[in-house]
Amino acid sequence: MPTQLSSDAIPRRDRTTGSPMDVTTRERTHTWSDPRALAAEATGRDGLAFLRAVADGTLPPPPIMTLVGGGIETVERGRVVFTFEPAEHHYNPIGSVHGGVYATFLDSATGCAVQSTLEAGVGYTSLDLSVKFLRRLTSDSGTCRAVGHVVHAGRSTALARAELVDGAGRLVAEATSSCLILRG
Repeated sequence: MPTQLSSDAIPRRDRTTGSPMDVTTRERTHTWSDPRALAAEATGRDGLAFLRAVADGTLPPPPIMTLVGGGIETVERGRVVFTFEPAEHHYNPIGSVHGGVYATFLDSATGCAVQSTLEAGVGYTSLDLSVKFLRRLTSDSGTCRAVGHVVHAGRSTALARAELVDGAGRLVAEATSSCLILRG
């Protein structure tokens, strides 16, 4: 999803000073695969096999990952790593990556870590997500990784944790999530 810079400047005025502002617009195009078809592919596979098929490109990524520009780097039983490159389109009004983007990757890492432990026909849903923000991200932060792992996998609930690190390996956020296991 390349961001395109437009040569057209939108004539705007600063609300405080009334001075003209030169605002260059940017545009992104987003395409995705049918999420219902992807979900149907999960029904006959255990969670680890399904996530590996998404990671290796056999199955398409879910729409949320194409929207935010991330993907699965590695997956093993009880552990998943997502990556993304922070970019301007992730920014909040104060010029850094929005906390919702952090939460998206941390939720994905914790949830998929749990999913990787489930047998075929068993699903899950997140019950909660507690995020602690420690450092800001910008488009200069490098490739970020959300590393999720299962802390406890019970019959009806699971607990997972994830850390989000920047391109230099510095911890920028961490999260804990409880998941409800959905059997038959």
